[in-house]
Amino acid sequence: MTRRSRTRLAGLLAVPLVAGAPLPATLAAQQPAPAAEGPLPAKIPLERYQLPNGLTVILNEDHSAQVVTVDVWYDVGARNERPGRSGFAHLFEHMMFQGSSNVKKGEHFQLVERAGGSMNGSTQIDRTNYFQTLPSNRLNLGLWLEADRMRSLAVTPENLKNQQEAVKEERRLRFDNQPYIGTVLLSLAAAYDPKTCFAYGHELIGSMDDLNAAKVEDVQAFFKQYYAPNNATLVLTGDFQPAEAKRLITQYFGDIARVDAPPPVQCDQPFNPGEQRRRVTDAKATLPATFTVWRIPETKHADTPALQFLATILGQGESSRLNKAIAREAKAALGLQTFLNAVGPTRGPGTFGVLAIANQGVPADSLDRLIAREIARIAESGVTEAELAKAKNAYRASTINTAQTSLGRAEAIHHATMFLGDPEAVNTDIRRYLAVTAADVQRVAKAYLRPENGLFTLITPPEAPKP
Repeated sequence: MTRRSRTRLAGLLAVPLVAGAPLPATLAAQQPAPAAEGPLPAKIPLERYQLPNGLTVILNEDHSAQVVTVDVWYDVGARNERPGRSGFAHLFEHMMFQGSSNVKKGEHFQLVERAGGSMNGSTQIDRTNYFQTLPSNRLNLGLWLEADRMRSLAVTPENLKNQQEAVKEERRLRFDNQPYIGTVLLSLAAAYDPKTCFAYGHELIGSMDDLNAAKVEDVQAFFKQYYAPNNATLVLTGDFQPAEAKRLITQYFGDIARVDAPPPVQCDQPFNPGEQRRRVTDAKATLPATFTVWRIPETKHADTPALQFLATILGQGESSRLNKAIAREAKAALGLQTFLNAVGPTRGPGTFGVLAIANQGVPADSLDRLIAREIARIAESGVTEAELAKAKNAYRASTINTAQTSLGRAEAIHHATMFLGDPEAVNTDIRRYLAVTAADVQRVAKAYLRPENGLFTLITPPEAPKP
């Protein structure tokens, strides 16, 4: 992660704190159901082409604001790592800001900020991205910076040592020394069999041992294999003239050599391998907690929209099922949160999870039983049309809001390209979501949120020393 990291794991424990009492049943029943119909996002015009060296380019011309976003996704993430060399994808997120042939160490930030722009990079399990949003008259700067480091990143022993230490410190600060998060990371990886699916069966940030063992030759080889034009997609959105943009893209990227295709990622992870339960003492925790992970299909699977709405209805927001029943009514939890794929979308098996932090005096076992009861209710009785309409409205609003910025559009286009297989899905995928029925939500709850498909972790704080 860069100095302005956006990695999703950092926010995983931002559990909403729930207070107050629920509406009386009679009043709740009188609340009108949210409207299921509403505006759809405007169509995002796209032009896609490929340079001879294999770089995929997608253009989205939009003159509503005088800004452009240059957004590069590399088809590399933790899933491309191998045993003994975990953490390389995240390490490279740092390395990519250490300078190149024409850019000094740290100068990338300075050049963008002096031009009035913003920038960052992030690593997920399936991809790494680097972007900058700039005034439209500085489009050339963004393209040149990305091309220069793709062509000539400075992978030196000095830079490697410096960033090894930066990553280790980041791990200590943001994960190892935080309550619950270390257990969360290990549980996400433990949901997969590391022998048959190492791709997803290890931590995104990498182990300390592997980071210490990294050699400059290993890092140079990793860069050569994955940070090449034929393993990258460039999305350009905003206020530009297509002819000029294409000229600049060819000028800056056209002579970067392509490489052999990276080896395919292997993952054999069956569903329903048997119920797994474990109890973990978290030295940083002060309250008991539970973290449950169920295995779900890849992001493009037909069940993903229903699973997304199940997550929303079950545990996202103060009005969600878990927060109302367990935090507000039973007062058994400080907060609860559900998620799909905490470390990013996947092209392999993913995860559906529930994190719950208990109130003082409530044991983890009791919290676990309460969560199981609420999940069983959805599997047995389903969800209401009002709950589903509310979840759809939230998804529609999020999709529309995302498309209002050049960076939001760029990321959405990338998501459609990598995880749905077609950039045009940025305009059509919402139809899958709006077509979901209450029966679909009940069906996926039954199919995936079952004991034999889950890993149940009970987290306990260390025992207080006896007087």
